Amino acid sequence: MHAFEVLESNVRSYSRSFPAIFSRARGSIMLTEGGRKVIDFLSGAGALNYGHNNHQIKAAITEYLASDAVVHGLDMATPAKREFMEIFSSVILRERNLQYRFQFTGPTGANAIEAALKLSRKVTGRQNIISFTNGYHGMSLGAIAASGNRFYRAASSVSLAGATFMPYDGYLGPAVDTTDYLQKVLTDESSGVDRPAAILVETVQGEGGINVASKEWLQSIQAIARDVGALFIVDDIQMGCGRTGEFFSFEFAALSPDIVVLSKSLSGYGLPLSMLLIKEGLDAWRPGEHTGTFRGNNLALVSGTAAINLYWRSPTFSQGVQRMGELVRRRLEAIAADYGNSFAVRGRGLALGFDCQAAEIAEATMRKAFKKGLIVERCGPVDQVVKVLPALTIDPETLNRGLEIFQESLAETLKQTRSAVI
Repeated sequence: MHAFEVLESNVRSYSRSFPAIFSRARGSIMLTEGGRKVIDFLSGAGALNYGHNNHQIKAAITEYLASDAVVHGLDMATPAKREFMEIFSSVILRERNLQYRFQFTGPTGANAIEAALKLSRKVTGRQNIISFTNGYHGMSLGAIAASGNRFYRAASSVSLAGATFMPYDGYLGPAVDTTDYLQKVLTDESSGVDRPAAILVETVQGEGGINVASKEWLQSIQAIARDVGALFIVDDIQMGCGRTGEFFSFEFAALSPDIVVLSKSLSGYGLPLSMLLIKEGLDAWRPGEHTGTFRGNNLALVSGTAAINLYWRSPTFSQGVQRMGELVRRRLEAIAADYGNSFAVRGRGLALGFDCQAAEIAEATMRKAFKKGLIVERCGPVDQVVKVLPALTIDPETLNRGLEIFQESLAETLKQTRSAVI
């Protein structure tokens, strides 16, 4: 690791949490240069829903590269883009009675968030964005202004304006419906909160701690947005593309967002690809009004098309993810029960969080797990939640072994903690 410590910026993060040099990967297994096998429960922070180097998707990429087809073409029309839009429209949108226009943004999720906020302000003529406590939407200035974490906000070193934060579902306890407060302040002419251009929400807050919003809460948020003339934006960057079981994380609540933000696993292979789905009447852009050099990465469009064809033409894959998610949840709940339910388990599909209540326990568990051969990351306001994001294609044997390692690592951590107290 010497070269990385000497040559790479201090800003590096994951290489500190997982101090090894990874040389190869396939499915849910990563190999270090030393030949050690490590089970991956991070999945590229949600960018590898179909695993590392999925061979069927890779075949589509290599065939495309071998043909000398266009890889980089700005936003020019290509067969790769046409096929992606047609397949996505027919297989994903039409099957769900949804209709949207596609806007390919810069390659990151934050790029897409910036475009969504910019378009909302253009359409409505308003400035304010309603965001939520513990929300996370990216590191660029507009995206971080709508994100809650003080650590990330402070790093911007400028005034972050343009967003008003409201309590997320459950933020004030399970007995409080926080949509009542939101509706009150947005309809009260003396609340001091400006009428918003958009309400921006994650149906499951990933970086915020795997906080899950209920169907009723999300439906109320959408209704409030309609009532006050704000665009309703769902950030499905990490929780979309099957992570919660269905392709979109909002399907279970029968929502119809004005804008959907997609990235991470959209390409199906870990290649950069981000886009907005925009309702027809809201596509107010003039040509070239929002642009970028790397929008519409053709190689990523090819792999994204392959992923849809492989996994989303029948409900079988989605049903399998939901079944596997229930198995993992029950396993994590059983582990929590071993300690008198002093820990909490939450999530949907294969986006699950094990709340250790204390950052020290979560960190020690994560580090022990890595030494034993498992990559898991932390999330939450103080990184107290162990985030379980296995590939949606993981085989049962690898999944079970990863959960065993987590259980062993937690047990050792708690044993050491108790010994230290005594």
